[in-house]
Amino acid sequence: MPLVKHRKVVMLGYPNVGKTSLALNFLRGEFSSRYDPTFEDNWNKRLVIGEEEFDLDIVDTAGQGEFSMIPHSYVFGIHGYIVVYSVGCDKSFIIATVLHKYLEELRGKCRMPIVLVANKCDLPEQSRTVPYEEGKKLADSWGAAFMEVSAKNPEHTKQIFVKIIHEIDRVERSFSDEKKCGFM
Repeated sequence: MPLVKHRKVVMLGYPNVGKTSLALNFLRGEFSSRYDPTFEDNWNKRLVIGEEEFDLDIVDTAGQGEFSMIPHSYVFGIHGYIVVYSVGCDKSFIIATVLHKYLEELRGKCRMPIVLVANKCDLPEQSRTVPYEEGKKLADSWGAAFMEVSAKNPEHTKQIFVKIIHEIDRVERSFSDEKKCGFM
């Protein structure tokens, strides 16, 4: 059996977009409609994807507003980011763009493994304020993966974490491919 790979990811987003609900559904198969603000929670889960095994550390952060600072602990030693907004909240979508800008300022304009997650896709159509196309366009501008999900759906929540593992591997491979040299 190959070695277990360690991955640490941070979940960022405006308050009440469902970061904790996404994490808890993935970790425990639980969904609670009760909102309980998070200060910071850290969880760990072993995840097998194909032939590989991952020890996944998940940092679930307090909701960030436009003036929230991202601490350095969310930058150093982090392999990837899950940026979450709600399809029913324009402000959460705007904050997602601000968070990405802060990450670029802290990390530099390097390739960052990111999954942009549009949560609450199960809301009635009349409650939707952020169209799918806007989320996809934003993710594409970042070079990030994009998913529309519902925290109530365990398959959706699992796919978020599988996707961030794939994004981390994709970015790591792109760096190792650049370092290869050839002789003429």
